[in-house]
Amino acid sequence: MEQKVYGNSVSEKKLRIGTFFSKYYARKYGFETETPPELTAVPHTGGYDDFGLMAVTEKKIVPEAERNAFDEQKGIMLGTMRMGFGHCRIAIALASAAKHAGLIPYWFDMLSFPDTAAGKTIRSMEYWYNLGSRVSQHSRFFNNFFWEKITSTAAQKLSASLKNAAMADMYAALFRDIPADFPLLSTHPWVGHGAVRAGLKNTITVVPDNFPLAFHIVEGTTHAVQSPSTFMGYRTLFAMGDTDSGIQNCMPASDIFEAGHFVDHEIVSNIEYDCDLRRKRMKDGKARRFLLSMGGAGAQVMKFAEIARKGKGAIEKGKAALCINMGDHKGRWALLEEELRLSGIRYTMHTDRKQTIAFIDEIREGDLQGVHVFLHDDFYAAVYTTNLLMRVCDVLITKPSELSFYPVPKLFIHRVGRHEAWGAIRSSECGDGTIETSSPSGLYRTLDVLTTDTDLLDLYCTHIIKNAKAGIYNGAYNIIKHIRRGKQRR
Repeated sequence: MEQKVYGNSVSEKKLRIGTFFSKYYARKYGFETETPPELTAVPHTGGYDDFGLMAVTEKKIVPEAERNAFDEQKGIMLGTMRMGFGHCRIAIALASAAKHAGLIPYWFDMLSFPDTAAGKTIRSMEYWYNLGSRVSQHSRFFNNFFWEKITSTAAQKLSASLKNAAMADMYAALFRDIPADFPLLSTHPWVGHGAVRAGLKNTITVVPDNFPLAFHIVEGTTHAVQSPSTFMGYRTLFAMGDTDSGIQNCMPASDIFEAGHFVDHEIVSNIEYDCDLRRKRMKDGKARRFLLSMGGAGAQVMKFAEIARKGKGAIEKGKAALCINMGDHKGRWALLEEELRLSGIRYTMHTDRKQTIAFIDEIREGDLQGVHVFLHDDFYAAVYTTNLLMRVCDVLITKPSELSFYPVPKLFIHRVGRHEAWGAIRSSECGDGTIETSSPSGLYRTLDVLTTDTDLLDLYCTHIIKNAKAGIYNGAYNIIKHIRRGKQRR
């Protein structure tokens, strides 16, 4: 296996765990004897109506008359997977920008091939990631001494990139039917490593976090980042060596660019309209609207319950309204439902996607009262409901994840992994969100100000509009432009 990243050596000792897991999963799931799937495209459930999104799937499960070839003139591949919700939410933003540019976005989810060794391996690792995220929210010892390090220091060194690359052969098998020069936007490094190993030549690695981690580096691709600090960190491979003198070479300038924040066209193009509605609701004394968005690992149930209890009085007096998107987490909703019941908090349930969309359209310029819970079986709907709701809410309450970069006023609760901390730093410095409120007292003081006063919320609206005019939220557009230029050069 290659022992270097951009010419910087990594000791074999650092790579042993990656090699071990590569051999373990390949043997466990029979990679050496499997036949790679043949690919086709079909309209994506939900996403086709929104963005003309096409889903990449196996030919054998699709009737011949319903199969669609890849459009090599107008197509852009969106490589993603569920590892939390963030990677898929970024892919949705790119799909939106691609549609706006008149292109055909193809949704290539590596978990859409559940019978392959790659699909089984990713599902197994997703299980452990979700479990670690949830345990971190209940055990301070585990969080401080294990999870914070796993999600930062362990992923920061160059060896993390090569450990990911150890499984590239397994992932590459999924790309066998994709033309070598087909534009591919990878929102997870495992996708990028598979694409490079499969010989794809026009791939952009879309980096999700604001904290530079070698985990996201995929040599052989171009890296798109969201902020100047992230650009500097990756360009210089800052703190990614095993020692202070461990880095001899930087990432080439041609392999990285600052795109801006990855945000949907529908959100960016309506920023002033949405902020005007927020200010109008403040002026008219309407209930302050808070959106709680559950992450893909479902780790924040008890925090949501505490916030609901804290806001109960304001909700009953009509001073606040609460929207809770539980994603597709039925099991986590069962826990939260019990907490709401014990607290005497009534709620309205929304589980039908079409009715959810109609409800959001109704409250856009109308009134909203009480507590509303959203739970959808379909994964796409589970993720995209937050994107729809953030436009009609006043404040998004979230951990500092991929949502840190969206143009909506944000109240940040405690992170789930140290790598997320820099998302809150970026947002607070851009002026569109709070700093991370790790302590309960800090969280509830800030929540009170956002509920009863107007100055802080108005400040965030002002900066969101300024940022929009400066192009800070144009990252998805810029990635589409960049990869199209790359295809034209070829």
